Amino acid sequence: MDQFKNIGLVGRLGSSTVIQSLALLVPFLQEQGANVIIDTAVAELVSEFGLQKSTLKMMGESCDLVIVIGGDGTLLGAARELAPYKVPVLGVNRGNLGFLTDIKPGQICEKIAEVLNGRYTLENRFLIDAFVKRKGQPIGEGCALNDVILHPGKAARLIRFDLYIDGEFVYNQRSDGLIIATPTGSTAYSLSGGGPIMHPKLDALVLVPMFPHTLSSRPIVVDGNVELKIVVDERNETYPNISCDGQTNIVCAPGDVITIRKKPQKLRLIHPLSYNFYETCRSKLGWSTKLGD
Repeated sequence: MDQFKNIGLVGRLGSSTVIQSLALLVPFLQEQGANVIIDTAVAELVSEFGLQKSTLKMMGESCDLVIVIGGDGTLLGAARELAPYKVPVLGVNRGNLGFLTDIKPGQICEKIAEVLNGRYTLENRFLIDAFVKRKGQPIGEGCALNDVILHPGKAARLIRFDLYIDGEFVYNQRSDGLIIATPTGSTAYSLSGGGPIMHPKLDALVLVPMFPHTLSSRPIVVDGNVELKIVVDERNETYPNISCDGQTNIVCAPGDVITIRKKPQKLRLIHPLSYNFYETCRSKLGWSTKLGD
Protein backbone atom coordinates (compact mmCIF):
# COMPACT_ATOMS: atom_id res chain seq x y z
CA MET A 1 0.00 0.00 0.00
CA ASP A 2 2.96 2.31 0.63
CA GLN A 3 3.52 2.79 -3.10
CA PHE A 4 -0.05 4.05 -3.66
CA LYS A 5 -0.62 6.73 -1.02
CA ASN A 6 -2.24 9.35 -3.25
CA ILE A 7 -4.96 7.82 -5.42
CA GLY A 8 -6.88 9.78 -8.04
CA LEU A 9 -10.41 8.86 -9.16
CA VAL A 10 -11.77 9.63 -12.63
CA GLY A 11 -15.34 8.80 -13.64
CA ARG A 12 -17.64 9.03 -16.63
CA LEU A 13 -20.23 11.78 -16.45
CA GLY A 14 -23.92 11.02 -16.86
CA SER A 15 -23.79 7.50 -15.44
CA SER A 16 -25.65 6.41 -12.31
CA THR A 17 -23.58 3.22 -12.15
CA VAL A 18 -20.38 5.26 -12.01
CA ILE A 19 -21.79 7.19 -9.05
CA GLN A 20 -22.55 3.88 -7.31
CA SER A 21 -19.00 2.66 -7.85
CA LEU A 22 -17.48 5.94 -6.65
CA ALA A 23 -19.65 5.86 -3.51
CA LEU A 24 -18.39 2.33 -2.81
CA LEU A 25 -14.77 2.97 -3.69
CA VAL A 26 -14.10 6.23 -1.84
CA PRO A 27 -14.71 4.92 1.74
CA PHE A 28 -12.95 1.66 0.86
CA LEU A 29 -9.79 3.50 -0.23
CA GLN A 30 -9.92 5.76 2.80
CA GLU A 31 -10.13 2.69 5.06
CA GLN A 32 -6.95 1.47 3.38
CA GLY A 33 -5.22 4.70 4.41
CA ALA A 34 -5.17 6.31 0.97
CA ASN A 35 -5.45 10.02 0.30
CA VAL A 36 -8.24 10.12 -2.28
CA ILE A 37 -8.29 12.87 -4.92
CA ILE A 38 -11.28 13.32 -7.23
CA ASP A 39 -11.39 14.60 -10.80
CA THR A 40 -12.94 18.07 -10.89
CA ALA A 41 -15.34 16.95 -13.64
CA VAL A 42 -17.11 14.44 -11.36
CA ALA A 43 -16.42 15.91 -7.92
CA GLU A 44 -20.05 17.00 -7.44
CA LEU A 45 -21.21 13.41 -7.84
CA VAL A 46 -19.59 12.48 -4.51
CA SER A 47 -19.52 15.88 -2.80
CA GLU A 48 -20.61 14.33 0.51
CA PHE A 49 -17.09 12.92 1.01
CA GLY A 50 -15.40 16.36 0.88
CA LEU A 51 -12.58 15.10 -1.30
CA GLN A 52 -9.74 17.18 -2.68
CA LYS A 53 -10.50 18.17 -6.29
CA SER A 54 -7.94 18.04 -9.06
CA THR A 55 -7.54 18.32 -12.82
CA LEU A 56 -6.12 15.34 -14.68
CA LYS A 57 -2.88 17.23 -15.19
CA MET A 58 -2.51 17.82 -11.45
CA MET A 59 -3.33 14.16 -10.81
CA GLY A 60 -0.52 13.20 -13.12
CA GLU A 61 1.87 15.35 -11.12
CA SER A 62 0.74 14.30 -7.62
CA CYS A 63 -0.90 10.85 -7.68
CA ASP A 64 0.74 7.44 -7.29
CA LEU A 65 -2.21 5.70 -8.97
CA VAL A 66 -5.27 6.83 -10.94
CA ILE A 67 -8.39 4.65 -11.04
CA VAL A 68 -10.72 5.26 -13.98
CA ILE A 69 -14.37 4.22 -13.61
CA GLY A 70 -16.35 4.02 -16.83
CA GLY A 71 -15.88 2.53 -20.27
CA ASP A 72 -12.89 2.36 -22.56
CA GLY A 73 -13.72 5.84 -23.87
CA THR A 74 -13.31 7.30 -20.39
CA LEU A 75 -9.94 5.60 -20.02
CA LEU A 76 -8.81 6.75 -23.47
CA GLY A 77 -9.42 10.38 -22.52
CA ALA A 78 -7.60 9.98 -19.20
CA ALA A 79 -4.71 8.10 -20.82
CA ARG A 80 -3.90 10.92 -23.22
CA GLU A 81 -3.67 13.37 -20.32
CA LEU A 82 -1.83 11.11 -17.87
CA ALA A 83 0.72 9.31 -20.08
CA PRO A 84 3.32 12.13 -19.94
CA TYR A 85 3.44 11.85 -16.12
CA LYS A 86 4.08 8.08 -15.97
CA VAL A 87 1.39 7.61 -13.29
CA PRO A 88 -0.07 4.06 -13.44
CA VAL A 89 -3.73 3.79 -14.45
CA LEU A 90 -6.25 1.12 -13.41
CA GLY A 91 -9.67 0.70 -15.07
CA VAL A 92 -13.03 -0.31 -13.57
CA ASN A 93 -15.54 -1.27 -16.25
CA ARG A 94 -18.81 0.64 -16.17
CA GLY A 95 -19.18 0.82 -19.94
CA ASN A 96 -19.80 -1.69 -22.70
CA LEU A 97 -16.90 -3.82 -23.98
CA GLY A 98 -14.21 -2.91 -21.48
CA PHE A 99 -11.00 -4.04 -23.18
CA LEU A 100 -9.04 -1.50 -21.10
CA THR A 101 -11.24 -1.22 -18.01
CA ASP A 102 -11.08 -4.85 -16.94
CA ILE A 103 -12.23 -4.87 -13.29
CA LYS A 104 -15.88 -5.94 -13.12
CA PRO A 105 -18.27 -3.88 -10.93
CA GLY A 106 -18.86 -6.77 -8.53
CA GLN A 107 -15.12 -7.21 -7.94
CA ILE A 108 -14.11 -3.60 -7.25
CA CYS A 109 -13.00 -3.89 -3.63
CA GLU A 110 -11.51 -7.37 -4.03
CA LYS A 111 -9.41 -6.62 -7.09
CA ILE A 112 -8.33 -3.12 -6.03
CA ALA A 113 -7.26 -4.53 -2.64
CA GLU A 114 -5.03 -6.97 -4.52
CA VAL A 115 -3.48 -4.12 -6.52
CA LEU A 116 -2.89 -2.04 -3.39
CA ASN A 117 -1.11 -5.04 -1.85
CA GLY A 118 1.22 -5.33 -4.83
CA ARG A 119 -0.51 -8.19 -6.64
CA TYR A 120 -0.81 -6.83 -10.18
CA THR A 121 0.84 -6.72 -13.59
CA LEU A 122 2.00 -3.55 -15.32
CA GLU A 123 1.86 -2.99 -19.07
CA ASN A 124 3.32 -0.15 -21.09
CA ARG A 125 0.98 0.82 -23.93
CA PHE A 126 2.29 3.25 -26.54
CA LEU A 127 0.31 6.16 -27.97
CA ILE A 128 0.64 7.93 -31.32
CA ASP A 129 0.79 11.64 -32.14
CA ALA A 130 -0.71 13.21 -35.26
CA PHE A 131 0.43 16.56 -36.68
CA VAL A 132 -1.28 18.42 -39.52
CA LYS A 133 0.50 21.05 -41.62
CA ARG A 134 -0.91 23.34 -44.30
CA LYS A 135 1.60 24.88 -46.68
CA GLY A 136 4.33 24.00 -44.17
CA GLN A 137 2.60 25.63 -41.20
CA PRO A 138 1.13 23.62 -38.29
CA ILE A 139 -2.65 23.89 -38.03
CA GLY A 140 -3.45 21.17 -35.48
CA GLU A 141 -2.26 18.13 -33.58
CA GLY A 142 -3.71 15.29 -31.55
CA CYS A 143 -2.81 12.18 -29.62
CA ALA A 144 -4.36 8.70 -29.57
CA LEU A 145 -4.07 5.50 -27.57
CA ASN A 146 -6.37 3.57 -29.93
CA ASP A 147 -6.28 5.08 -33.38
CA VAL A 148 -5.87 8.03 -35.70
CA ILE A 149 -8.44 8.00 -38.49
CA LEU A 150 -8.58 9.93 -41.76
CA HIS A 151 -12.27 10.10 -42.76
CA PRO A 152 -14.56 12.20 -44.96
CA GLY A 153 -16.27 14.05 -42.12
CA LYS A 154 -19.88 14.91 -42.95
CA ALA A 155 -19.47 14.36 -46.69
CA ALA A 156 -20.06 10.83 -48.00
CA ARG A 157 -17.35 11.00 -50.68
CA LEU A 158 -14.12 9.17 -51.40
CA ILE A 159 -10.84 10.73 -50.30
CA ARG A 160 -7.76 10.62 -52.50
CA PHE A 161 -4.43 10.64 -50.64
CA ASP A 162 -0.80 9.53 -50.83
CA LEU A 163 0.76 7.38 -48.11
CA TYR A 164 4.48 7.41 -47.23
CA ILE A 165 6.21 5.21 -44.64
CA ASP A 166 9.59 6.47 -43.42
CA GLY A 167 9.74 8.67 -46.50
CA GLU A 168 9.07 5.85 -48.98
CA PHE A 169 6.02 6.14 -51.21
CA VAL A 170 3.53 3.32 -50.57
CA TYR A 171 0.43 4.13 -52.66
CA ASN A 172 -2.08 6.68 -53.85
CA GLN A 173 -5.46 5.57 -52.61
CA ARG A 174 -9.10 6.46 -53.13
CA SER A 175 -11.22 5.32 -50.21
CA ASP A 176 -13.41 6.50 -47.36
CA GLY A 177 -10.20 6.99 -45.41
CA LEU A 178 -7.52 5.20 -43.42
CA ILE A 179 -7.37 3.81 -39.86
CA ILE A 180 -3.96 3.87 -38.17
CA ALA A 181 -4.28 1.74 -35.05
CA THR A 182 -1.98 0.75 -32.20
CA PRO A 183 -2.12 -2.77 -30.74
CA THR A 184 -4.43 -1.32 -28.07
CA GLY A 185 -6.71 0.02 -30.81
CA SER A 186 -6.62 -3.15 -32.91
CA THR A 187 -9.70 -4.43 -31.03
CA ALA A 188 -11.61 -1.20 -31.61
CA TYR A 189 -12.65 0.50 -34.89
CA SER A 190 -9.81 -1.16 -36.78
CA LEU A 191 -11.34 -4.57 -36.03
CA SER A 192 -14.69 -3.44 -37.46
CA GLY A 193 -12.85 -2.39 -40.62
CA GLY A 194 -11.31 -5.84 -41.13
CA GLY A 195 -7.99 -5.23 -39.39
CA PRO A 196 -6.15 -7.94 -37.42
CA ILE A 197 -6.13 -8.27 -33.65
CA MET A 198 -2.64 -7.48 -32.34
CA HIS A 199 -1.34 -8.54 -28.94
CA PRO A 200 -0.78 -5.49 -26.68
CA LYS A 201 2.92 -6.31 -26.31
CA LEU A 202 3.60 -5.93 -30.04
CA ASP A 203 5.53 -2.88 -31.17
CA ALA A 204 3.58 -2.37 -34.37
CA LEU A 205 0.93 -0.30 -36.12
CA VAL A 206 -1.81 -1.52 -38.45
CA LEU A 207 -3.04 0.57 -41.39
CA VAL A 208 -6.57 -0.34 -42.42
CA PRO A 209 -8.11 1.20 -45.59
CA MET A 210 -11.77 2.16 -45.18
CA PHE A 211 -13.88 0.91 -48.13
CA PRO A 212 -11.05 1.29 -50.69
CA HIS A 213 -11.93 1.73 -54.35
CA THR A 214 -9.72 -1.21 -55.32
CA LEU A 215 -10.19 -4.73 -53.93
CA SER A 216 -6.40 -5.22 -53.75
CA SER A 217 -6.07 -2.68 -50.89
CA ARG A 218 -5.53 -4.63 -47.68
CA PRO A 219 -4.45 -3.84 -44.11
CA ILE A 220 -0.70 -3.46 -43.60
CA VAL A 221 1.14 -4.10 -40.31
CA VAL A 222 4.31 -2.02 -39.90
CA ASP A 223 6.95 -1.44 -37.26
CA GLY A 224 5.75 0.77 -34.42
CA ASN A 225 8.66 3.19 -34.79
CA VAL A 226 8.02 4.27 -38.37
CA GLU A 227 6.92 7.75 -39.36
CA LEU A 228 3.78 7.84 -41.46
CA LYS A 229 2.96 10.69 -43.79
CA ILE A 230 -0.40 11.17 -45.45
CA VAL A 231 -0.70 13.83 -48.15
CA VAL A 232 -4.28 14.83 -48.90
CA ASP A 233 -4.55 15.07 -52.70
CA GLU A 234 -5.06 18.55 -54.13
CA ARG A 235 -7.82 17.14 -56.35
CA ASN A 236 -10.14 16.44 -53.41
CA GLU A 237 -13.32 18.49 -53.46
CA THR A 238 -14.11 17.83 -49.80
CA TYR A 239 -12.35 18.62 -46.54
CA PRO A 240 -11.49 15.35 -44.79
CA ASN A 241 -11.04 15.07 -41.03
CA ILE A 242 -8.42 13.55 -38.75
CA SER A 243 -9.93 11.96 -35.64
CA CYS A 244 -7.88 10.86 -32.61
CA ASP A 245 -9.56 8.13 -30.52
CA GLY A 246 -12.87 9.45 -31.85
CA GLN A 247 -12.63 12.23 -29.27
CA THR A 248 -10.57 14.99 -30.87
CA ASN A 249 -10.97 16.20 -34.45
CA ILE A 250 -8.92 18.25 -36.95
CA VAL A 251 -10.44 19.47 -40.21
CA CYS A 252 -7.99 19.11 -43.11
CA ALA A 253 -7.94 20.69 -46.57
CA PRO A 254 -6.68 19.45 -49.95
CA GLY A 255 -2.88 19.59 -49.92
CA ASP A 256 -2.51 19.19 -46.14
CA VAL A 257 0.19 16.88 -44.82
CA ILE A 258 -0.51 14.61 -41.82
CA THR A 259 2.43 13.12 -39.94
CA ILE A 260 1.88 10.28 -37.46
CA ARG A 261 4.51 8.78 -35.17
CA LYS A 262 4.87 7.12 -31.79
CA LYS A 263 4.54 9.34 -28.72
CA PRO A 264 7.70 9.39 -26.56
CA GLN A 265 5.77 8.70 -23.33
CA LYS A 266 3.79 5.51 -22.74
CA LEU A 267 0.68 4.76 -20.71
CA ARG A 268 1.42 2.61 -17.66
CA LEU A 269 -1.64 0.36 -17.45
CA ILE A 270 -2.22 -1.82 -14.38
CA HIS A 271 -4.13 -5.13 -14.46
CA PRO A 272 -5.09 -7.50 -11.64
CA LEU A 273 -3.12 -10.76 -11.70
CA SER A 274 -6.21 -12.53 -13.06
CA TYR A 275 -6.08 -10.49 -16.29
CA ASN A 276 -5.63 -12.54 -19.46
CA PHE A 277 -5.71 -10.93 -22.90
CA TYR A 278 -7.07 -14.01 -24.65
CA GLU A 279 -9.78 -14.53 -22.05
CA THR A 280 -10.75 -10.88 -22.58
CA CYS A 281 -11.03 -11.54 -26.31
CA ARG A 282 -13.14 -14.63 -25.67
CA SER A 283 -15.57 -12.85 -23.38
CA LYS A 284 -15.78 -9.53 -25.25
CA LEU A 285 -15.82 -10.88 -28.81
CA GLY A 286 -17.87 -14.01 -28.22
CA TRP A 287 -15.16 -16.50 -29.12
CA SER A 288 -15.99 -20.16 -28.52
CA THR A 289 -14.78 -21.79 -25.31
CA LYS A 290 -13.21 -25.22 -24.98
CA LEU A 291 -15.36 -28.30 -25.51
CA GLY A 292 -16.94 -29.33 -22.23
CA ASP A 293 -16.87 -25.80 -20.71
